[in-house]
Amino acid sequence: MSELQREVFELEKKSASAARLFDIRRIIGGLFTLYGVIVGAAGVFASDADLKKAQGININLWTGLGMLVLGVFFLVWLKLRPTAPPVPEEG
Repeated sequence: MSELQREVFELEKKSASAARLFDIRRIIGGLFTLYGVIVGAAGVFASDADLKKAQGININLWTGLGMLVLGVFFLVWLKLRPTAPPVPEEG
């Protein structure tokens, strides 16, 4: 393998890694998981006045759990179906 071929192979490998790093599922899943934990924690520590405003429903807790489930779904989807590396063009 010549030096040029080795260099091209290394660049293709780095390009595939960069494509996987910035997969939108990772960003969406991470943000929804983080926000779900924050909003869910606000729901766990809700005061009686907050619950009274929402007619007795702990809306922060339920919204936080929903966001957490959606974020974990995106992260599991990313893990089970990773993006394929780009195919090098012939010619």
